[in-house]
Amino acid sequence: MTRLRSAALVGNPNAGKSALFNALTGARQKIANYPGVTVERKAGRLILPSGEPVELTDLPGSYGLNPTSPDEEVTRKVILGEFPGEPAPEVLVIVLDASNLEQHLVFAQEVIALGRPTVVALNMVDLAARDGLVLDAAALAEALGVPVVETVAVRRKGLSELSAAIAAAEARKADPPRPHLDQTERRMSAHAIADAAILSETARHRLHTRLDRVLLHPWGGPAILFAFLFVMFQAVFAGATPFADALEAGVGLLDGAVRSALPASIARDFITDGVIAGVGSVVVFLPQIVILFAFILAMEASGYMARAAFLMDRLMARVGLSGRSFIPLLSSFACAIPGIMATRSIADPKDRLTTILVAPLMTCSARLPVYAVIIGAFIPARTVGFGIGLQGLVLFTLYLAGIVGAMVVALLLRRSVTRGTASGFIMELPKYQLPRFSDLAIGLWQRAWIFLRRAGTIIFTVTVGLWLLLNVPRAAPGQDQVDASIAGHLANGLAVVVQPIGFNRDIALALIPAMAAREVAVASLATTYAVSAAGDDAATAQALGPQLASHWSLPTALAFLAWFVFAPQCMSTIAVTRRETNGWKWPAFMLLYLFGLAYLFAGITYWGAVALGL
Repeated sequence: MTRLRSAALVGNPNAGKSALFNALTGARQKIANYPGVTVERKAGRLILPSGEPVELTDLPGSYGLNPTSPDEEVTRKVILGEFPGEPAPEVLVIVLDASNLEQHLVFAQEVIALGRPTVVALNMVDLAARDGLVLDAAALAEALGVPVVETVAVRRKGLSELSAAIAAAEARKADPPRPHLDQTERRMSAHAIADAAILSETARHRLHTRLDRVLLHPWGGPAILFAFLFVMFQAVFAGATPFADALEAGVGLLDGAVRSALPASIARDFITDGVIAGVGSVVVFLPQIVILFAFILAMEASGYMARAAFLMDRLMARVGLSGRSFIPLLSSFACAIPGIMATRSIADPKDRLTTILVAPLMTCSARLPVYAVIIGAFIPARTVGFGIGLQGLVLFTLYLAGIVGAMVVALLLRRSVTRGTASGFIMELPKYQLPRFSDLAIGLWQRAWIFLRRAGTIIFTVTVGLWLLLNVPRAAPGQDQVDASIAGHLANGLAVVVQPIGFNRDIALALIPAMAAREVAVASLATTYAVSAAGDDAATAQALGPQLASHWSLPTALAFLAWFVFAPQCMSTIAVTRRETNGWKWPAFMLLYLFGLAYLFAGITYWGAVALGL
């Protein structure tokens, strides 16, 4: 069998390689891991103008051929043909960010100096033009000595020209290696080449500089970031309330319609108490999820996310980490799984391990339904000075508690089991840009779909399983169904352990399935109270919040919130931790310390609230 010809995309992080790779290969992709490492390998088929297929590889982003992380080590070995079972690519396609040309030319020169058949894709020229940068691709090609093709990957512009250049480059003979330049010499050369390309700076660039002086100020910058996050959590409650109320009303109407259409039976109870009460109690929090991710996606698209990492570098260094850990930890606010996987870019193994171990303390989006239902049930919807919503303030405090907890744990780990000093941090700051509405809409739709898919798969499955356990065996006349059930017996056993921290049987029952997904705790409580209600009692169709308020005390509710600040993430997170650390030692350690913190702080919260007479 004839081996396909090969090419590889190389370049700095954030150069648009992945977007270009997707545009060139379409659905003809295969994703796996490089042998022996956890670095992802993305390969696909590029069809040349002649109709011939080429295997195209999207290499991890790198700043140079002297690796400082596992990702960069893989890139270096693949480019040089040193990776076992991975022949060197026949053509190298260097992807440059046209709006940050001088910075990207430093690595580009190092690759071009190898003398291999090379093509440069001058990507994102539309953003460069929008920012007032005037580029001359022909002058750049003459200065670099290799073909340069202007591209806009997200709009599929320049793809046919790039494919033709790849085919032509492969036909050319390799050039002899060029003289080696050190980092300083390459930076000086990059500046000269950028000048040769007619790279001009306009008033808009000067505006970006002035913005950085404010947003990256040592004291003003963190204050602005803190204020932005505060507004974000206020908006999660204030902006989502009417939409959440509408969804809750819709769930109530659906429940009522089913009860009216079907006679009383175990089948009707399954639909109303199992499916609608369980899944519906989670779906109503979709507006909060959407608003949270609207802010996060806007931070990423505007270029402010990278600056937030820069601002956090000083704080991270005080606990033995670096700003490089900030992006994985920030990703964990969405979900700890991609956050943990993002630690692959951290060079220092102890730094990386510490980041993995504290990532679950970041408040993932799955916790938001838990926080929202408890806050809505027990915290008054009123303002506290200057129009600040009390509910949003409590939510912000919970997120802040997770961050502070992560920093304290990281400090303790770096002085004990992962002892070491903070590594250096170099990060490229992208240009500021206004987020495109279409990009935000697509991102929000993807996040909403993921949330709804979880509700329709994991949460549905666990809720149905819990409903069955709550209804088998059937209770005798006059006996509480939950107490008589298998689930009730299990919960009564666990309740003995959690009773000292203020938890009751119903909470004990919710903690077990919550290990499948955090939001299942809400569905479990809704299903439990629905099954507990007698027959067609109005309480069956009652919203979960009022039911919690009637069954729980305020100290119990506060302890429940404290538990979920520190409790371990879902089992998928544990599985990913095992894969990334190559064993069960550190996942077991993670489970042990997180459960210990959850129990301790839930107890402190409960005992303190009781002592204060709350």
